[in-house]
Amino acid sequence: MKLQAKINGEKLDIEIVEQDGKTRAVVGGREYKLEISQPEPGIFALRNGQKMTEAFVSPDGKQVVVGGNEFEVEIADPKRLRSVGSESEYVDGVAEIKTAMPGKVVRILVKVGAAVEKGDGVIVVEAMKMQNEMRSPKTGTVTKINASEGDTVNAGDVLAVIE
Repeated sequence: MKLQAKINGEKLDIEIVEQDGKTRAVVGGREYKLEISQPEPGIFALRNGQKMTEAFVSPDGKQVVVGGNEFEVEIADPKRLRSVGSESEYVDGVAEIKTAMPGKVVRILVKVGAAVEKGDGVIVVEAMKMQNEMRSPKTGTVTKINASEGDTVNAGDVLAVIE
C-alpha cells in the first residue's frame, strides 16, 4: 500500500507491505522491517530486529508518539483520493462506502434504514492489525449493507450504500 503523509509539516511518501506476519515500511526513503502487535487499542509494539519500541496513536490518528517522540500526522491514500469525488457529488446522489485494502469486517455500526450524518461511523474493517472505521461521506439513509461481521473483504468492495 502506498500512502502520502505530512509528518510535522514535512510531506513524505510511505509504502507498507505486509508479508508472512512481518511488515516492511519505507518512510521518506528509509526502510524498516518490523513485527507489529497491538496489545491495546491505539498502542502498538514495534520490533525492528532486537529493538522494541512502543507507539501510541491518538483516537483520531493525528498524533503519534513513537519512542517518546511526538509527531503530528496527516495521511492521504492516493488511491482513495482518486476514487472519491468532490463532496458535492454526494449531495443528491448515492454514496458507496468501499474498502481501501483487503481486511475483515469486525463490526457493523448501523442497520439498513438507519439515518446517518456525514462523518458517522458505518462499518469497522480490520486491515494490517488496525481497525479502520469507515464513515459516511454524506448525510442520508443506509440503503444497503453488503457484508456481515466476520466477512473477509477485498480492496474496492462496496460495503455499504448511503442515499
